[in-house]
Amino acid sequence: MATSMMALGLMSGTSMDGIDAALVTTDGEHITDRGPHLDLPYPPAFQNALRALLGRDARGEPGTDAVVRDLTLRHAQAVARLLDVAGLAPADVAVIGFHGQTTFHDPDAGLTVQLGDPALLARETGIPVVADFRLNDVAAGGQGAPFAPLYHAALAASSDGDLERPLAVLNVGGVANVTWIGADGAVLAFDTGPGNALLDDWCRRTIQRPMDEGGRLAKAGEPDGLALMDLLAHPYFRLPAPKSLDRDAFSAEPVAHLSPADGAATLVAFTAGAVARAKELLPAPPTRWLVCGGGRRNHELMAYLCGELQAAVDPVEAVGWQGDALEAQAFAFLAVRSLRGLALSLPTTTGVPEPCPGGRRYDP
Repeated sequence: MATSMMALGLMSGTSMDGIDAALVTTDGEHITDRGPHLDLPYPPAFQNALRALLGRDARGEPGTDAVVRDLTLRHAQAVARLLDVAGLAPADVAVIGFHGQTTFHDPDAGLTVQLGDPALLARETGIPVVADFRLNDVAAGGQGAPFAPLYHAALAASSDGDLERPLAVLNVGGVANVTWIGADGAVLAFDTGPGNALLDDWCRRTIQRPMDEGGRLAKAGEPDGLALMDLLAHPYFRLPAPKSLDRDAFSAEPVAHLSPADGAATLVAFTAGAVARAKELLPAPPTRWLVCGGGRRNHELMAYLCGELQAAVDPVEAVGWQGDALEAQAFAFLAVRSLRGLALSLPTTTGVPEPCPGGRRYDP
């Protein structure tokens, strides 16, 4: 058995609300310990600067370098704060897994863009950094996403007590994705469809709020059946798995004529309906769905998922997992796998032709 090491993972997801940072002790195959974690919210002005770079490869455009530097220094601040909370020195951490900020994802064109300066992060923190996790996968013909499934599988294997199999781990961030874990440990993963991004954008536009907190707006409305049919007619849902999405792959145009509450209810029903479509692509129906990501806090979405999936649907905290830390933990785990030359993605998680190692190391 390989030696375990302490790794620190950083994640800024497609919701673009801030940075999650988490500590994990692992050998890249087994999880020995899950340490403290924290989140560092982005101020609204910086969120707007990131959102202005969405929808294209903005690298090299005027102003992008300044945003990348600011993004990276905010990640360095998150590292410093977490080390302080944990009572650790930089020398106690073997590696940082730095995902960066995804601003554009088009794997069919062989392109996925994660902004960030890993060399600067290594210098600022004094800790080796692994970044560029997705590039090898996309270059080899994979989808480049989702990338947390191997961590989900390792976490399920290391959990106290027996978790039911088949098990589904549903991450509802800006985009939603599922990891299916079979009784024999087999893994299948793909993006199911929209997560919170459409709803967050709808709330910004209609009620000048960054999100539908707790699902209260959606609860006050009623889904529009015709708009929902229009949304679910998107050709993405007819594609086989594995498959992945850009944050802005779907348009909210079908709900543009609705009230804020009815639009929110329709978009929540869309997210849940897309997950129900995804269930049809799984090798066997999961006996339980564990939900992570910000979507697990939307009570209306969780209720819709229970109705659509006809199975137990619980936040990951129900089995002792740290829902706010899971994605950051995943990239700590993947950083250690990268150092060991282990695969970060599989044919059944991204469609890559064969198990694919990846990531690039940057030393201070």
